[in-house]
Amino acid sequence: MRHGDKNNNLSRTASHRKALLSNLTCQLFMHKKIVTTLAKAKALRPYAEPLITKAKENTTHQRRIVFSYLQDKEAIKELFDVISPKIASRPGGYTRVIKLGKRVGDNAEIAMIELVDYNEIYGKGIGAKDERIVKKTRRAGGARKKATAAPAVEKDSAIEKKAKPKKKEVVEEKVETRGVKESKPGVAEEKDDILKPAGGSRKKTSIDSAAGEEDATGTEKKAKPEEKKKEAAEEKVEAPEANESKPDVAKQKQDILKPGGDPIGIETPEEDATK
Repeated sequence: MRHGDKNNNLSRTASHRKALLSNLTCQLFMHKKIVTTLAKAKALRPYAEPLITKAKENTTHQRRIVFSYLQDKEAIKELFDVISPKIASRPGGYTRVIKLGKRVGDNAEIAMIELVDYNEIYGKGIGAKDERIVKKTRRAGGARKKATAAPAVEKDSAIEKKAKPKKKEVVEEKVETRGVKESKPGVAEEKDDILKPAGGSRKKTSIDSAAGEEDATGTEKKAKPEEKKKEAAEEKVEAPEANESKPDVAKQKQDILKPGGDPIGIETPEEDATK
C-alpha cells in the first residue's frame, strides 16, 4: 500500500526514475525550458531546484555534489557559469510550470517547465519593484505603517506641486508693480517738458486744469454726504442772488442811455469843442 507516499514514481523503478529526472534536468539547464507531461514536470521541480540552490556557491565541492546527480559536465558548466549569476538574488522558486492542454495521441496533459529568469514575457516587471519596500517583517503593524506613510508622502508632493504656481503669480504681480513704478518717472518727465519756457502757455493751463480736476475729484470722493448737501444748498442760494443782480445792471444801462439823463463817461460835442 502507498499510504502517505507523496512522491510520484511515474510507473518506473527507482533507478529508471532517477535516470529520467537526471536527463530532464540536464535538458532544462541547457535549453532553459522543455515540454513534457504534467506529471513529469511536477516531479522534476523538487529534483532540479535544490541543485540550482547548490550552484549559488561556486566551489569544487558543490560542483562534485551536483555532478553526482547529473553526470553531465556540459550541464554543470552551464549551471555554474551562466545560470547561477542570473538567479543569485532569487530566494527559491527558480522554475515555472505552464499547462499546454492535452496531447492528441493519448490525451495526456502536456506542460512546459522553464526557468523563471529566462522568460522575457513574464519577467518584464521583475526589475520595476517599489523601492520603498526594503525590508520584510512578520509584524502585523509594519506593513500598515508603510502603507499609510506612502500615501502621506504622495499627498505632500501633490500639495507642493499645487503651491508652486502661486509663487509664479506673485512674481508676475511684482513685475507688473515694477512696470507701473517705472512708468511714473516717464510721466514726471513729460510734465517737466510741458512746463519748460519753450512750451506754450496753453500746455500749462491744460496741466493746471487737469491737476485741478484731479484734486476736485479726490475731494469730492472724500467729502461726506452731509457736506455735499450743504454745498448744494449754498449753490442754490447764490444762484437767485446772481439772478437778482442782473436787473440792476440793466437799469443802470438804461439810465445812461436816456436822452434826459447825463450819460456817465460819454462826452458831448460841446465838451469836445472846449477841449
